[in-house]
Amino acid sequence: MKVILAEKAGFCFGVKRAVDTAFEKAEEAVRTGRPIYTYGPVIHNEEVIKKLEEKGVKILNSLDELKNISEGSIIILRSHGVGKDVYKLIEDAGHEYVDTTCPFVKNIHKIVDEKSSAGAAIIIIGNRGHAEVEGTLGWCSGDAYIVDSEEDIRKLPDLSGREIVVVEQTTYSLKKFQELVAVLRQIYYNVNVCKTICNATEERQNEASRLSSEVDCMIVIGGKTSSNTQKLYEISRQHCANTYYIQTLDDMDFTVLGSASRVGITAGASTPNYIIKEVHDRMSELSFEEMLENEETVSIRSGQVVDGVVVSVKPEEIAVNIGYKIDGIVTAAEYSNAPVDLTTVVNEGDPIKVKVLRVNESESTVILSYKRVVAEQDNAALKEAFENGTVLKGVVTKVVKGGLNVNVGESRVFIPASLVSDTFEKDLNKYLDQEVEFVLTEFDPHNRRVIGNRRKLIEETKAAAAKALFENIKTGDVVKGKIKNITDFGAFVDLGGADGLLHISEMSWGRVDNPKKLFKVGDEVECFIKELDTETGKIALSLKFDDRNPWIGAEEKYAIGTVVTGTVARMTEFGAFIVLEPGIDALLHVSQISLDRIEKPADVLTRGQEVTAKVVDLNVAEKKISLSIKALLKDQAPAEEEADDTVYSDTEAAEAEPVEDAAAEDAE
Repeated sequence: MKVILAEKAGFCFGVKRAVDTAFEKAEEAVRTGRPIYTYGPVIHNEEVIKKLEEKGVKILNSLDELKNISEGSIIILRSHGVGKDVYKLIEDAGHEYVDTTCPFVKNIHKIVDEKSSAGAAIIIIGNRGHAEVEGTLGWCSGDAYIVDSEEDIRKLPDLSGREIVVVEQTTYSLKKFQELVAVLRQIYYNVNVCKTICNATEERQNEASRLSSEVDCMIVIGGKTSSNTQKLYEISRQHCANTYYIQTLDDMDFTVLGSASRVGITAGASTPNYIIKEVHDRMSELSFEEMLENEETVSIRSGQVVDGVVVSVKPEEIAVNIGYKIDGIVTAAEYSNAPVDLTTVVNEGDPIKVKVLRVNESESTVILSYKRVVAEQDNAALKEAFENGTVLKGVVTKVVKGGLNVNVGESRVFIPASLVSDTFEKDLNKYLDQEVEFVLTEFDPHNRRVIGNRRKLIEETKAAAAKALFENIKTGDVVKGKIKNITDFGAFVDLGGADGLLHISEMSWGRVDNPKKLFKVGDEVECFIKELDTETGKIALSLKFDDRNPWIGAEEKYAIGTVVTGTVARMTEFGAFIVLEPGIDALLHVSQISLDRIEKPADVLTRGQEVTAKVVDLNVAEKKISLSIKALLKDQAPAEEEADDTVYSDTEAAEAEPVEDAAAEDAE
């Protein structure tokens, strides 16, 4: 067996500096008799913390504990960093602090301090609740948001128009960081990304990825609360199914090595070198005889996958000969996630691969599972689909709070509600028992996080349709579409790839007060493209076709002297607007309504009333028509009564003159 130790395993510069400083200060405290504490664990490793405690170093879990310790104590600030106010609070309490904050973390504090003070919105990509992330928050003087998933990004407030500064937890997954930044840049254009992941962390993760893909078994050493060690385990697990997470040599189960010919070892940045050496040396010394003994031990152990033969079948269970002194049992529940009568799917003599769940020799029982073997095979297929971006299909088996459970074989995929569609779905029950397509955007079966994304496929399909649409349309083209949504200012028309806006002002040559009176959702409309912006994807539509312009032929139809009939549409103090036909309004000035003097049009007219009047002025170029009932009445009166002896005051005369201008202003 060849044991390969990663070159980057163990303490990084920042952690080593923090640990060395802590032990030096502990020795100083012993000599001077001063109490010594760390504010939070100096690093995330239980063995190091235990050794510091043996040196008399205690842990303060909150600043409230400052009042309960002796004045003049030494307080070591953890390598993960603390908030800006912590320094002053410790000094004000009369204590000395020793800052062991990692230089990479210090750089993040400087960035967020300067940028947030300048008004930028800060986005911290990292694990919510992690000491480093909480410490970074303490340096933000303005808006700051923690992001650990695409769902967190979708929940962000509207940050358009503001500078967005993105920093990253130094021990965060580089791959996940890049994915989340890509999502941010899809939503916002003003994103300033500061790549603050520690170089050592990035190198360590890359090496773990490479090494785990080359070995039969992978051992990851580190504290259970260490974020960077957890990331190493997740990365290694993606490439090597036989990956194990231990803290010390005592946690190592050498039986898991089985017949492995190559074993890789890596460790988190907070793992002491002596622990790594103990594990490495012991594995390197493992004798051939011990390996054979281990091989015999693992031949029938929980978690082992073995080949067997079905020896009996009942509706609820089958017995399987696995070459052990006791036949194993596979229940219907461990055969499939779906309800099943085993007699309809299994026959005696069938070969079957099963996983050992539990061995109880005192009760002479061995419990096996078939579905978990299939699930692991399905997981392998899912892993490949995740890495290649393959489109998957699955049946929705359950609608749960927050999303959909989808079965792919015997594996379960969760599609969050935010990733089901590109629009808000109020009721997800319509998807129950339906087959859906999706891609995987997160794959971590160890932590039961296999996340599907249906919205991405919908968006890609629409993007492709939009691209095809824009390649085949131009300004002036007549297009057909369906009304998708109606607002007060217009209607959005689905053109089959993109939506166009039919503004209220472009719905008719006439005046439209309420689009909902003209259209309803689902109506098919034929309109033409008035404006097209391929860069922004905006399409402006219009129903005001030139050949349907009501002003065509108006010179003859509404020539001066023509008697016309129309309907009162609206009234002002200076007159009434008469609709002669859709798209053509005329002004009936207050002075032209009657032979008698009236104060305002509403005294003698009502909205919707039909009136007959004479055209006294026409300007087709400016689309203005002036009417007069008064002139019509004079034409109909006896000749001797035709003279108009009405005397106007200067004010009335001024009001009577701008008939066309008033009409134009209101019509426009």
